[in-house]
Amino acid sequence: MVRISSGWLPTCVFLLLLTAYCSTLTAQASSWSRQPSGTMAWLRAVYFLDQNRGWVAGSYGTLLQTSDGGTTWHKAPSGTRDALMDVHFSDERVGWLLAQRDVLKLKTNERSSYLLHTNDGGVTWRPVFLDTPDVNTRFVRLLFTDAQHGWVFGETGVLFASNDGGEHWMPQRSATRHLLLNGTFANDGHAFIVGAGATIMQSNDRGATWQLSEPRNVANTRFNGITSVGSFAWAVGSAGEIFASSDGGRAWSRQHSNVDSDLFDVKFIDARQGWAVGDQGTLLHTTDGGIHWVTEPTSSNHALQRLFIIDRNHAWAVGFGGTILRFGDANPPGLK
Repeated sequence: MVRISSGWLPTCVFLLLLTAYCSTLTAQASSWSRQPSGTMAWLRAVYFLDQNRGWVAGSYGTLLQTSDGGTTWHKAPSGTRDALMDVHFSDERVGWLLAQRDVLKLKTNERSSYLLHTNDGGVTWRPVFLDTPDVNTRFVRLLFTDAQHGWVFGETGVLFASNDGGEHWMPQRSATRHLLLNGTFANDGHAFIVGAGATIMQSNDRGATWQLSEPRNVANTRFNGITSVGSFAWAVGSAGEIFASSDGGRAWSRQHSNVDSDLFDVKFIDARQGWAVGDQGTLLHTTDGGIHWVTEPTSSNHALQRLFIIDRNHAWAVGFGGTILRFGDANPPGLK
């Protein structure tokens, strides 16, 4: 028997209370806090190599870099003033950016979208143009599964892939003509790409071929984000829609987000814990695979565009108005 202030309780009850108390302290110690970005740009992409080294990209060629987990962000050269839609680094030296030109400033036969590649850590960037039949085709997203294998996709279902580190980009047969917006690749070679028109494309051969997976009764949904963990997958989209699959994308069921804001991205750490972000600073959290989604408070009402999660204690969300949120200690070093 162990005595506490309220009287005598069995040891097991005391331990349960102590565990609950410690869990509460842990929850209070970890939260989403805003980091000083030094910009008002629309931040559309974020990528981290580890818990310290990361990049954020956005409008007007904005590229920010950190080496201390985002406690401080520094402007880095991008070689362009065009909007940056995505960023990826294979290591500290080799990186990629996806750029979009302003349609109102396009010159004749000038391509709407292009890639930028660096081999010196971003000191210099080399433009890479993909040979699309229509120069006005706009790419939206860039994905790499490792240093050699990458994909880029966007309007009219356009899809290009590289298996030699970006030296060559070849068009792939897409399963749709809809706008493609986001994708995810699992370690087992299973992959998904989502987009407008309730599009969910999936691949079982590491992105070599693609087929449509069609959830029911979602014809008007625009899927903006998708993530997968093993055979589980979650897709988020317009008007707070969240759909989940537990069988590798063969069947999808609607989950209740309890919000009607557009959701732009989703990431899961494992099959139970994940976050989704969206318009008006919306940030949702689940600890049971999406059976229940709970709104978490943030210090911003701006749209949150993208998520990046390293582990249970290191995650970032970026968005409009130079917004960078970090998940971790409630008062990380250097922030008040």
